[in-house]
Amino acid sequence: MEPYLGPLIVGLLIVDLVLVLLVLGQSLRLGRVRRRLEGITRGEQGRSLEAILDAHIDKVYAVSHELDELAARTAILEAIARRSFQHVAIVRFNPFEDTGGNQSFALAMMDANGDGFVLSSLHARTGTRAYAKAVNGGRAEAQLSDEEAEALKRALAAPADRTRPAA
Repeated sequence: MEPYLGPLIVGLLIVDLVLVLLVLGQSLRLGRVRRRLEGITRGEQGRSLEAILDAHIDKVYAVSHELDELAARTAILEAIARRSFQHVAIVRFNPFEDTGGNQSFALAMMDANGDGFVLSSLHARTGTRAYAKAVNGGRAEAQLSDEEAEALKRALAAPADRTRPAA
């Protein structure tokens, strides 16, 4: 066995060298894993990764719940906004020759459905009179003057719902 002892020792040294290199490689990989784990758990004061992940999942659920609440509140606000005045226009005019300036006006105010009113104010030397006419679905329930019809037309043409993003 003596003649094989030299090559056997060399072979074992080579195996030892390969094993040492593998151990060094694994040590480097383990160091990288530890650094990554420390990066994930930094500021968590030695808590386990499971506890940290549980805390993060709880935060995700809390944010999800808050997002659901905000979505519900947004739906309510959008429903209210549809009933608020979104289409508004005013036309100023001078209905009488004996008064100066355009102190009379026709004001149209409608919601998203075209429901609302046209308010007219006629100014004369002897006084001012106001008239209101209902509008449903963009159509007046009573006969409109030219200025009132123009105010209604401008209001319906005015952009509405400016806060809603394009679909």
